[in-house]
Amino acid sequence: MQGLMMDTPLLISSLIEFAAVYHSDTELVSRTVEGPIHRYTYHEAHDRSQQLANVLTRLGVQEGERIGTLAWNTYRHFEVYYATSGMGAVCHTINPRLFTEQLIYVINHAEDAFIFVDLTFVPLLEAVQEQIKDVRGFVIMTDSEHMPDTKLPNALCYEELMAAESNDYAWPALDENAASSLCYTSGTTGNPKGVLFSHRSTVLHSYGACMADTLNISSQSVVLPVVPMFHANAWGLPYAAALCGAKMVMPGAQLDGESIHQLIEAEQANVIAGVPTVWLMLLAYLEQTGGRLDSVDSVVIGGSAAARSMIETFQNRYDATVIHAWGMTETSPLGTVGTLKRKHATLTEDERIGLQLKQGRGIYGVDLRIVGPDGNVLPRDGVAFGELQVRGPWVVRSYFKHEGEVLDDGWFPTGDVATLDAEGFMQITDRAKDVIKSGGEWISSIDLENEVLSHPEVAEAAVIGVPHPKWDERPILVVVPAPGAEPEGADILQHLEGRIAKWWMPDDVLFVEELPHTATGKISKMTLREQLADYRLPTAGAGER
Repeated sequence: MQGLMMDTPLLISSLIEFAAVYHSDTELVSRTVEGPIHRYTYHEAHDRSQQLANVLTRLGVQEGERIGTLAWNTYRHFEVYYATSGMGAVCHTINPRLFTEQLIYVINHAEDAFIFVDLTFVPLLEAVQEQIKDVRGFVIMTDSEHMPDTKLPNALCYEELMAAESNDYAWPALDENAASSLCYTSGTTGNPKGVLFSHRSTVLHSYGACMADTLNISSQSVVLPVVPMFHANAWGLPYAAALCGAKMVMPGAQLDGESIHQLIEAEQANVIAGVPTVWLMLLAYLEQTGGRLDSVDSVVIGGSAAARSMIETFQNRYDATVIHAWGMTETSPLGTVGTLKRKHATLTEDERIGLQLKQGRGIYGVDLRIVGPDGNVLPRDGVAFGELQVRGPWVVRSYFKHEGEVLDDGWFPTGDVATLDAEGFMQITDRAKDVIKSGGEWISSIDLENEVLSHPEVAEAAVIGVPHPKWDERPILVVVPAPGAEPEGADILQHLEGRIAKWWMPDDVLFVEELPHTATGKISKMTLREQLADYRLPTAGAGER
């Protein structure tokens, strides 16, 4: 027997439509690429998204065609999100931090019909235009006053196109399982892979993001996503904000600590979200200037592990609760979120931060399990660790153009090695490809790095395994000193004593000015291993138990 409820499709257009009706005067604020602060309301954003849908129709864009974007977090990018998906096309956010070959690859692989591009990134496209000849035109996201003299063929001005169209547009009733947006993985090994989201998966993910036990976003929130809109759709925040009518503040191209702090203060942001490297810049600025974060209730940290020192600084010095989250492009991206339960209020500060260092607990919409090398499911005891696998309505089933069926018995293998405890808290112990195998045992590079990052003279750290004649692999530590600091290797190793198992102790410490990063801001250990391919351990007797 079937239920007798309306079969109303879950569509992205319904999010902006809802916000325009029920939160019509709530602001969207952005720092523009041209410089000034721009502000308007959800009602105006909806009108302009409809105008843009008419622009796309006039340009001949068909349902299912991909529309690329090379753009920062601004109101125009927000409009492209909603107009493109809402009219039935697919919004393909392109990461400008990709290597040139990867940039060309994703544009051609996606078969982008048009690319909407911010002024900052016009030179990137000019440099590769001969390799992306199937793109029919380029819409430069500015007004006529700032329109550049560009070599791009069929270059069109965003605001001139908009001025020629009305907002008289009816969003089509699409199939909720139709494709809505396309994001590519960072391609740390091989070519980037496309993750094709649907309207249904995006709306459900937005519900999940807003829940009190996840990011706790509501109409009371002022959300500042420092995470770029070209990185996993800014963790879904442009959709979640519309779903609940939250004010959203978009930082544009200026992601330094001073610029972010100015926006937080000016707009009284209370939910801020970004990767640890961004927060390092903000905390350094606050330390230098004596700045405060009085409006901030929560700091969402994802992309890579948050260090204990960062969590303690935000919470103890600035009274801002850290929400440690984990996810990936393939999970839309929310997978786990580190909100605490009521009973955890009685924990000591050290115990509580110990929980917050984990990547969070499972949320409704994402099932978790860990499996051993033999494929058997391992216990949720917080001790056993194996490959983390996930499934749910916003988890990828297959990559774009079916380039590799990814599921294992209905579960997506993440490539992360993790533990799960009885309460559902998950902790990444390593990437499967980064775990160090020494003498038949595993050493977690992430755990080691977190301990190193608690040293006051360390800004960034990476641990990789290098070949060893007896133990198979041994860990070495690569450190970027904190500004003005000149730590010694012996000091770093002494700091680790008593914090880690003796046989985990790195066999060498190397100091560098910077570490290589992927297009999404994570440390690229693959590149680091390539850079240190000729490295040899100082002794062969290291790692004795």
